[in-house]
Amino acid sequence: MLTSTYHALTRAPRKGAPLIFAFHGTGGDEHQFFDVTHQIAPDAGVITPRGDVSEMGMARYFRRTGEGVYDMEDLAQRTARMVAFVQDHKAAHPYSALYGYGYSNGANILASVMMARPDLFDRVGLLHPLIPWSPDPVDLSDRRLLITAGRRDPICPWPLSQRLIDWAQAQGAQVTTAIHDGGHDLRQPELVALKDLLTG
Repeated sequence: MLTSTYHALTRAPRKGAPLIFAFHGTGGDEHQFFDVTHQIAPDAGVITPRGDVSEMGMARYFRRTGEGVYDMEDLAQRTARMVAFVQDHKAAHPYSALYGYGYSNGANILASVMMARPDLFDRVGLLHPLIPWSPDPVDLSDRRLLITAGRRDPICPWPLSQRLIDWAQAQGAQVTTAIHDGGHDLRQPELVALKDLLTG
């Protein structure tokens, strides 16, 4: 029985393959990363939930009051709901490793889920995350974590990206990074690093 639901595209994993959750950025939807995830890892299961918060018609995973200003109470509630959603699918595929990645707003909800339940995902890819708060310590030992960023990203300032990288390393995660000199755009080296995370 599902305890939490989202509108999502789903594909079951083949035997022994991981289950990959992919989270879209603001204004994206469940289609944004579904096909590309299947292309990267053809045997993997894929689940792409659509954010259920509308910001001027654009789908997001939690509310904010301004650029980089989060409604932390709403984030906490929606993080708990997403944890339940992920747990339900994990229970349906108990023999699959659990991987997740997200871009921008999708990276932020995934990071919040990882911080709340560091035991849930085996590998996590955060593409241009913005974590403006100071996370509490958690145990990320044996967890692989990819963080990508742009040094001139106007949405995710580089000092906050560096602070998140430092925090993740301090929690024991196996951290890899893909950093470019541009802005909020995804670039080929980031996608190469993501493929290595999901298939390496």
